[in-house]
Amino acid sequence: MQSSQHHIITSVSAWLAQDKPVWLCTILKTWGSSPRPVGAMMACTLQGEMVGSISGGCIEEDFLEQLRTGSLKQRYEDQGQPFIVQYGVSAEEQARLRLPCGGQLHVLVEFITPVPEMINVFSALAAALNDHQRISRHVDLQSGQIGIRQVASDDAITLDDQYMLHSLSPRYRLLLLGAGDVARYVAELALIMDYEVTLCDPRPSYLDNWQVAGVHLSADLPDDVVRDQFSNPYSGIIALAHDPRVDDMALMEALKTDAFYIGAMGSERTSANRRLRLPELGLTDEEIARLHAPIGFAIGSKTPAEIAIAIMAQVTSVRHTQM
Repeated sequence: MQSSQHHIITSVSAWLAQDKPVWLCTILKTWGSSPRPVGAMMACTLQGEMVGSISGGCIEEDFLEQLRTGSLKQRYEDQGQPFIVQYGVSAEEQARLRLPCGGQLHVLVEFITPVPEMINVFSALAAALNDHQRISRHVDLQSGQIGIRQVASDDAITLDDQYMLHSLSPRYRLLLLGAGDVARYVAELALIMDYEVTLCDPRPSYLDNWQVAGVHLSADLPDDVVRDQFSNPYSGIIALAHDPRVDDMALMEALKTDAFYIGAMGSERTSANRRLRLPELGLTDEEIARLHAPIGFAIGSKTPAEIAIAIMAQVTSVRHTQM
């Protein structure tokens, strides 16, 4: 996937380091039916390399056409500062761009040149997101200057006549425990949904024949992996081993962290027995109550693929509820 804020900022940073100017579009406001939320971004080089999305296709096509004809560059040179484009204001424009009924977007368009100041700003933004820290970029709408704010607002965009504050979130990641068929399908779905995925299984030989491209593999002890890498609000821990030596060891640490989602696979009986064991590991009733078990939504799933769908549906629901 090419749509996360994290990936877009990293791409912009890389392009600037390669001495490539970048167009950066950010959704400021939406009305009616909008396919992308406030704060969503799209970035594009003069060569047509593009990441992200602000509409799902229709506005991107119009933007690239204006880029090809040079009208965007001319408008920026005429105004000498970032400018706001309003899409879907008229019925004719909605029809031309095939926007959803009633949909309108206000998009901030910035032209970022590869000068040392901008290279350093986007390098610092990318480094913070790589370290799983929330951060904001502060844009002067008159001069186009971009700064960094270490504290991010709960609002995606804070806007007035002079400045825009754009809160950026790092990429979410999932830790899967247990190298089995369900983990394989969960990993594939999670990658499609733009999660960074790690599979951990300390049992000898379990990882030998398990591989999904793009997944990090670890044979370390699960509690160490949780403690060292998955203790922040952008992490989810999913126990799928069906082995208390693996699952409970991870849950013992996970339930004490700020992880946004913690779940364990098993039947009602298995889950009840697990809840009886967890207090013996030093966990409180409040901590144990955070556990989603049996894992996933009840959709009548039977096969590993169906179970994975139920799990990722619940992960998605919990993530968006907490945002």
